[in-house]
Amino acid sequence: MNHLVAIVGPTATGKSRLAIRLAQALDGEIVSADSRQVYRFMDIGTAKPGPEELSLVPHHLIGVVNPDDDFGLAQYHELAYQAISDIQGRRKLALLVGGSGQYVWSLLEGWQIPRVAPDHEMRRRLEERAAAGGKTGLYRELTEVDPAAAQQIGPHNARRIIRALEVYRSLGVPFSQLKRKKAPPFRTLVIGLTAPREELYRRIDLRVDGMIAQGLVAEVEGLLGMGYHLGLPAMSGIGYGQIGRFLKGELTLDTAIQQIKSETHRFARHQYAWFQLKDSRIRWFDIGSENVEREVLDSVTQFTEAAADELCQASGRRE
Repeated sequence: MNHLVAIVGPTATGKSRLAIRLAQALDGEIVSADSRQVYRFMDIGTAKPGPEELSLVPHHLIGVVNPDDDFGLAQYHELAYQAISDIQGRRKLALLVGGSGQYVWSLLEGWQIPRVAPDHEMRRRLEERAAAGGKTGLYRELTEVDPAAAQQIGPHNARRIIRALEVYRSLGVPFSQLKRKKAPPFRTLVIGLTAPREELYRRIDLRVDGMIAQGLVAEVEGLLGMGYHLGLPAMSGIGYGQIGRFLKGELTLDTAIQQIKSETHRFARHQYAWFQLKDSRIRWFDIGSENVEREVLDSVTQFTEAAADELCQASGRRE
């Protein structure tokens, strides 16, 4: 059972729901590949699976650190590999599910992530610059010292811009040059879920409205009450910053909601830069298809059966 099924694609395409159905049908467990769902107390704004969903299928890497803990790609790598190995060791199907492209491909491509200890003072100064409106300047600086990383990160992800600059300033080597690759110890099938842009935006807007109805404002208010300030990288996620500004009286609620929707539309477009429709490694399915769940289940079943046959044949040859 050394095979892994990844379910990827932009936000609001139903990846989590499909993963639960597959896990139930194929005796699987889910490993999250979402850079925000790792945080505790941040449930509504990160679209975490709820208690009922978590009770249906075992989930891993959901709510594993506090919002003010240091957490990055190296830590994610270590925890994700441990979870996948544990699931496969119990002869169950591991399902990697999420839309954080860097997290997904770092595992599937076997990136060897350098462990660079955080420089808290440097990070604090950079975060203060970003909070004061200097995110554009930070991105310009990253473009000058590490254009490859800048292109991959994009100008809007302050957290990753700061981390790339922190690594460069600490080591004097561009972050993009530190990544080496080693084939991961599992066979992989990558399932992609997609939808036409208008439909995707409609689903995003409905999701945002649902988050507000579920209590996103109260969630952000509670986080602030616990001492988790808006300058934390965890709190820079879409939804938390906008609602935080509403609570500070800087935005109306309607404006905050509209900004959340617009930023999530932009984020979905950026996700397609990680998960490209022309990428031959991804088997794409349109979520508008009436039989999409059956089609995906058939593909995964064929993959697991073929992988098992190859393993048996290899074992026979060794004997």
